[in-house]
Amino acid sequence: MADRQHPIIAQAGQEMADGTLDRRGFLRIATLLGIAAPAAYAMAGLPMPASAQDAPKKGGIIRLSMRVQDLKSPHTYSWIEGANAARQVLDYLTFTGIDNITRPNLVSKWDASPDLKSWTMTLRNDVTWRKGKKFTADDAVWNIKRLLDAKTGSSTVGLLKGFILDEFETEEVDTKTGKKKKSTKLWDANAIEKVDDFTFRLNGKTSNLGIPEALFHYPALMMDPEENGEFKVGSNGTGAFEMIELEVGKRAVFVNHKRPHWGGGGHIDRFEVIDNGEDPATQVGALASKQVDMVYQGAIATLPAVEQLQHIQVNSVDTAYTAVARVHSIKPFDDKRVRQALRLATDTEATLMAAHRGLGRPGDHHHVSPVHPEYADIGGSKRDVAKAKKLLADAGYPGGIDTEIAARPAPDWELLAVQAMVEQWKEAGIRVKINVMPSSQYWDNWTKVPFGFTTWAHRPLGTMVLGLAYRTGAAWNESNWSNADFDKLITEAEGYLDVEKRRAIMAKIEQLMLDEGPVVVPLWRAVFNFTDKKIKGYKIHPSIYIEAKDMWIDA
Repeated sequence: MADRQHPIIAQAGQEMADGTLDRRGFLRIATLLGIAAPAAYAMAGLPMPASAQDAPKKGGIIRLSMRVQDLKSPHTYSWIEGANAARQVLDYLTFTGIDNITRPNLVSKWDASPDLKSWTMTLRNDVTWRKGKKFTADDAVWNIKRLLDAKTGSSTVGLLKGFILDEFETEEVDTKTGKKKKSTKLWDANAIEKVDDFTFRLNGKTSNLGIPEALFHYPALMMDPEENGEFKVGSNGTGAFEMIELEVGKRAVFVNHKRPHWGGGGHIDRFEVIDNGEDPATQVGALASKQVDMVYQGAIATLPAVEQLQHIQVNSVDTAYTAVARVHSIKPFDDKRVRQALRLATDTEATLMAAHRGLGRPGDHHHVSPVHPEYADIGGSKRDVAKAKKLLADAGYPGGIDTEIAARPAPDWELLAVQAMVEQWKEAGIRVKINVMPSSQYWDNWTKVPFGFTTWAHRPLGTMVLGLAYRTGAAWNESNWSNADFDKLITEAEGYLDVEKRRAIMAKIEQLMLDEGPVVVPLWRAVFNFTDKKIKGYKIHPSIYIEAKDMWIDA
């Protein structure tokens, strides 16, 4: 991918030879720093992932059972279902595959400066929008600036804040605190630089190894600037499909526009997303009767029944997918001892079995998963009811506390997990009522409820999810947690190539989260879904991303 090999690659190669960096770690670094995936696999001594041998067939319809949500604002999506619809029309600059390796997509290559502060992205010169004009650096720059504009409200701000944004005080006063509200802006006028018609550069204030991965953050879809950030039926895109129908809560329909497409186009003629609601039995009923060909996410309750369907394939992969029980820093949870007690009263192994049939791993309450390359095994937080009670008493609650948690009814494992934890917490004197909200209502209020249980998707790096969920001022910081030490450490961790150095920083972050943090993380999910065996070209992505253009039908 690069004309010259980045100097860090030689360092990573030596670390791999010395045994301090594993082959997968080397593979990720090499591809991020300019080596094409086939060459990187060879350098790491690993085989390339096997690809389908049969030639794809053209034509046909694939129908996916998935919630159909409001799709009008892709840059502010906070749910993967929306991105899974819009990505059929809109593309990303990069693409992180099922092997956790990030590859070019709308870009043809990228080059990083030796200090990892500057990333030069070279676009493909053969990409056109469906309506005919070329996709250029002006389009990419417009999208990235909009994603990073605080007024847009995109979670991308939290992901890249430490790299390319500065925080400042506004003139607006927060009525609750009496202090001036804070916002963000690009740290330098040249932070996002157009080099030529097909090249742009991101100039950061700190080192960051994960920029190509950040550009695949699911709200980072490339939109036609002329449409001013709005996605609707007929919207222009660089993807293989056009959306011709959208009825929120019912269905969305995409057709293969069959115009010349930079990626070769799709194989099927039509892709339909059908909203069968949140009841997994209804979804499986539609699958069994062949009204749909795929179910976006499988449910624990219906898995045994689906396993008996001869025409259905169950797809599964271990991930960093989870949901967190998180609190705002208001009474009684404004005292860190109460937050610690909540974690200590949780039995993660029992919750995994009760909620997910043991499919996955027990959680870590610092929200860094064992599948993340920089994960540090610091021993976690084992259940200790006696200590939890003492912490509550020390915090001024010798008789325990009464509170309420908001949760969704679907997917079913989330409510099962909450019910299991509520019974566990009761033993420590933490008495919690469950407020079950319809998913649509929950997502309208997820950052506002004082105590909630929120699903978080898999991401290839622990630094990514931590930056999105806990960095001060981030749009997805649902707990409103703010810790200056954490902010400093996460920015430092984002800049380290050396896995051991990054892991050492992550160990500090993980311990800080156990001591101060606002969350309980009960489990890491093995995600699964269901597809008709006639569907070819599909493998489940750790983030359950669905690319209709890759699939075809062998009827």
